[in-house]
Amino acid sequence: MKHPARALMALVVMSLLWGYGWTAIKIGLLDAPPFKLTAVRMLASALCLMALLPLTGRPLAPQRLPELTRLALVQTSLLFTLSTWAVAHGSAGRVAFMVYTMPFFTLLLAWPLLGERVRGAQWLAVVLAAAGLVAIIQPWALGDTLASSVLGLGGGMAWAVGAILVKRLQRRAPMDLLCMTAWQMLLGCVPLMIIALWVDEPAIVWSPRFIGILTLMAVVITAFGWMLWMYALDNLDTGTAGLATLLTPTIAMVSSHYTFGEQPGRLELLGMGLITLALLSLSGQGLWKRRAAMAAL
Repeated sequence: MKHPARALMALVVMSLLWGYGWTAIKIGLLDAPPFKLTAVRMLASALCLMALLPLTGRPLAPQRLPELTRLALVQTSLLFTLSTWAVAHGSAGRVAFMVYTMPFFTLLLAWPLLGERVRGAQWLAVVLAAAGLVAIIQPWALGDTLASSVLGLGGGMAWAVGAILVKRLQRRAPMDLLCMTAWQMLLGCVPLMIIALWVDEPAIVWSPRFIGILTLMAVVITAFGWMLWMYALDNLDTGTAGLATLLTPTIAMVSSHYTFGEQPGRLELLGMGLITLALLSLSGQGLWKRRAAMAAL
């Protein structure tokens, strides 16, 4: 039996958690350098998700390790390294919007990699997103924002490549999403730990603040947030669930403003608004197509 009202509430809670997660990274960086923070955070998150597998009746043994390893290098090792590094160099809210350009990079990369062409109204979303990026990045006056802009966009591109790898993996043979996420996250921690040991960074300060924020990120934001996402996908259509994730970068911007006083300029606000409109356009097109297809059956 489906529970759409509960699922929508789960999505709201998940969006709040994932949105605040960007500010949580900024807080974690107060006591840990970016590479060590990424490694410790993702290892703790992976162990939490691995513990969920037997608790939810799923098999613990991994399947299709070569595919999971490729996915892990992109979607855990690269994505979370670039995202955390970007927040270390800039505003958490601004970086969140940069990383959430993932759907547009996915749309463009799916053309040569999956043979899925950009069609019709999808170009409107691409144009809006491009205009939003120009307004946020402001290439005519980069200054101190260059590093966070490049790293944030790199995170969005890594996420897009990961999404395409997931689509290819699922096309070959469907795999349980929680099993896939847990194992690719654990495998992706291996290079993260190597990088953290190799890069010359200050040691982590294991303060009560750091232990608390690490627990929040690993247990609540990642493990519990993923369970909420799985519940929502099981009780709602994918289009509706995807629309709710648009709240995440906005919540990141608001929470970073109230926590660190980060104040985006007018052009940055305009860019964030354009990217939000583009995301709405893209999600709305997908939802309309799915409903039209179901009506034709």
